[in-house]
Amino acid sequence: MPRVNASLAVPRSRVRRVGRRVFLADLGRGAVAAAVFSVGFVACGGDDEGATPVATATVTGAAAEPTATATVAASPAGSAATAGPAAGQLPAEWRRVLLGNVSAYVLVRGGEAAVVDTGVAGSADEIAAGLSALGAGWESVGHVIVTHSHPDHQGSLAEVLAAAADATAYAGAGDIPAITSPRALVAVGDGDRVFDLEIIESPGHTPGHISVLDSLAGVLVAGDALNGEGGGVAGPNARFTPDMAAAIASAVKLGSYGYDSVVFGHGDPVVGDASRQVAALAATL
Repeated sequence: MPRVNASLAVPRSRVRRVGRRVFLADLGRGAVAAAVFSVGFVACGGDDEGATPVATATVTGAAAEPTATATVAASPAGSAATAGPAAGQLPAEWRRVLLGNVSAYVLVRGGEAAVVDTGVAGSADEIAAGLSALGAGWESVGHVIVTHSHPDHQGSLAEVLAAAADATAYAGAGDIPAITSPRALVAVGDGDRVFDLEIIESPGHTPGHISVLDSLAGVLVAGDALNGEGGGVAGPNARFTPDMAAAIASAVKLGSYGYDSVVFGHGDPVVGDASRQVAALAATL
């Protein structure tokens, strides 16, 4: 079965196919000196119970969200991670966008941007502020990735795609029928890459849940396949996960990759030694 929705004509100016199932943007490979990794403070119920800050935060500029500059060691060896251009520095800029008890994430690299998840309805302004904090705007967004179909992750997809008129949107094939989008979505899974981000199928929380690995920066965006809790990593939330057996298998799978930081839909990021923590957690599930 084709992985790409048959009704979608992907603009060649934005995306080209490399190899069997690789989606890469036509972008420059300019070096980025350091990464700004946003960390905030949240005390919300639901999936975000027990979240605590994991880094000292300071407010910079006009941005409403606290930020901290994080310089981390090169990613541990793993099946996907490689060290960036300078050992100990992230080669890309990531920003967490806090949207109540859920988070979206923005990456800006080489003058182009990707948005991972869109939060609840009405979140487009906060995502725009996250882009602006990294020196980008909607015109820079070439890629919007939805980790899964739950409304707190796809709720602002229509607003985001209306603002990011040139962006291509992606999701796991098993969740696309449950995602409301103003234009067709590209189905992605294991072996696919979007904007140099590796897609990892991580079902269980939903049938088509995907996670996103930035091997250049050593960052895993876990969506709701994992959660942040008490400054560390927690497993999938059984209350919101219909297939716990698949979700546990996905957690084990995510623990087999190498990355330094892991970020979640719910809970604060874990910065430093993250893949070891995920692997250790998975061994207990």
